[in-house]
Amino acid sequence: MASIGNVEQAKVGRWRWVPHQLRDAVKYRDLLRNLVVRDLKVRYRGSVLGFIWSLLNPLLMMLIFWFVFSKLLGTKIPHFPLFLLAALLPWTWCATTVSGCVGSIVGNGNLINKVYFPRELLPFATVISNGINFLLSLPTAAALIIYYLIYYPQHYGEGVGLPGGVVLFNPFNWNLLWIPVLVLTQVIFLTGLGLFLAALNVYFRDTSMIVEVGLQAWFFLTPILFDLTTVAGWATQYIYWLNPMASIISSWRIILYNGAHADPGFILRTLITAMIVFVVGYVFFSRLSRSFGEEI
Repeated sequence: MASIGNVEQAKVGRWRWVPHQLRDAVKYRDLLRNLVVRDLKVRYRGSVLGFIWSLLNPLLMMLIFWFVFSKLLGTKIPHFPLFLLAALLPWTWCATTVSGCVGSIVGNGNLINKVYFPRELLPFATVISNGINFLLSLPTAAALIIYYLIYYPQHYGEGVGLPGGVVLFNPFNWNLLWIPVLVLTQVIFLTGLGLFLAALNVYFRDTSMIVEVGLQAWFFLTPILFDLTTVAGWATQYIYWLNPMASIISSWRIILYNGAHADPGFILRTLITAMIVFVVGYVFFSRLSRSFGEEI
């Protein structure tokens, strides 16, 4: 028995440099998996189409905006449905995650007061479950890209960083290798933001109301319906700094829509910004989580 104890102590000592919160997250990975599965089941419970809504939701939104801006307002952006979809998919992941994370602690008050587990798992499970929905919806963008490759293999006119005249359209290139980096960047950013909002909502229950209004404003301040470079002009860089989702969505659009060469420096700066948001959110959550049981 002594030898077994020594082995266990050696294992702990080997990973002593890892923060105990991360060790707990690994230790409770089965719980994290169950929380993610629960979120997915609850979302599609009683639904006839089930996970197919992950595909239909962004498509329906894309069709609405396409009709309004293309048919009624006469936008000249080429391949406008793909232009919209490349931004709507990551934005939907962001919006649904933020809304879910706000109430993730308060909504699981009974579980928190009964057993110990890393509280960080609750917002993180929301990020992961919505990320799975995002990945399930990516084939819609791929199908739209294939459609344009077959029937409209060229961009006409100016728009979204494209020069005037005729430009070949082919997003299927080496830039697709950046997709895992963008997914990781968005996971880090949403986790940090989700931790911050989840902890804040425990002490200030008006947070959910403020977030609901804030998401609507955030939507219009993010380059989803427009090309940021042609609208903001000199203020573009400041918007990228103040709104990480603007940088993330612009990167998704470069890869899925433009088919242009991604800027590694731009993506790296976005990743660093996401990590800063994560650290701030994690520290804020960790300090407030000690008295969650009393407040809930």
